[in-house]
Amino acid sequence: MTGNSRVFIIAEVGVNHNGSLDLAMQMVDLACKSGADAVKFQTFKAERIVTSFAERALYQQKNMPHKFESQLEMIKKLELSFDDFRKLKEYCDRRRIAFLSSPFDLESVNFLDELNLDCFKIPSGEITNLPLLRRIGGKRKKVILSTGMSTLEEVGKAVQILNSSGAGEITLLHCTSNYPTPPEEVNLKAMLTLKQAFGLPVGYSDHTMGYAVSIAAVAMGAEVIEKHFTLNRKMEGPDHKCSLEPDELNNMVEIIRLVEKSFGNGLKAPVSDEIKIAAAARSSIVSSKNIPAGERITEDCLAAKRPGTGISPMFWDSIIGRRASVDIPAETVLTWEMIEDFERRCICGLA
Repeated sequence: MTGNSRVFIIAEVGVNHNGSLDLAMQMVDLACKSGADAVKFQTFKAERIVTSFAERALYQQKNMPHKFESQLEMIKKLELSFDDFRKLKEYCDRRRIAFLSSPFDLESVNFLDELNLDCFKIPSGEITNLPLLRRIGGKRKKVILSTGMSTLEEVGKAVQILNSSGAGEITLLHCTSNYPTPPEEVNLKAMLTLKQAFGLPVGYSDHTMGYAVSIAAVAMGAEVIEKHFTLNRKMEGPDHKCSLEPDELNNMVEIIRLVEKSFGNGLKAPVSDEIKIAAAARSSIVSSKNIPAGERITEDCLAAKRPGTGISPMFWDSIIGRRASVDIPAETVLTWEMIEDFERRCICGLA
């Protein structure tokens, strides 16, 4: 998704605006302040995505036990209009943060495409929605696909449909669709399984409490992190309780940026400061007593001590049995010039 080592961080509003455009605008401001790369919403027409008799999900019932009788009634209260989303997209453009939204119906796909988005985000619940996948793939944009509730086979089928429909680059987000997700249900290693199975960029959509698992996902190679946030977890709504509050979102982004700085280039070699430190922290071969010129050097003549400015103790066996070419006082850091046959050793590449 990102094409470099920078993690693409999506601050997920979802429906935490509670159907209020003003609240949604405030959340765009908070996402910008946090340093996130994108702020994401959910675009839908309630009557097009749920029947009048569909029950609410268990977590929705738990988080809002007495508020709504049906899923349709709940979702309708959380709906923003297309005009609202036009205003949000314009505001995000002014604030220079990417606007994303997950479409849940075909009309919403077409509408979001009219907003000239670079990328479509497909939520976990729509991964088996063939008409939706085809419509999104046909827009020939980048796709971020969440994979909660899915088997590897279902993910593969969705990827196949998107590709055959003309989708651009696909990024897969490992996800557990439980709100909140207990740590023992996260299974972060499945993110690596997705990467190995499909050879696509991967990331993590986090529904756990806090952000520790998001940080772990970044350390494991996630290129995209999606995390819900809210103004206040005590607000009424289905997703507030498992969302980050503003200060937590700020902290998560800051830590991710710190972690990604630590990745490096993968080569195992000392950095410049380590080379300097090695002189103080490593040992050299040091004379443990006076060694007259011409005397054969024995093991009891030597010790390995700091600083590391002389002959490395790795050459210990090469020194034993040779003669001193000069008088060597006790507590002297040995150099090759103090050892007979120094010139020949240099020629042999041993010095």
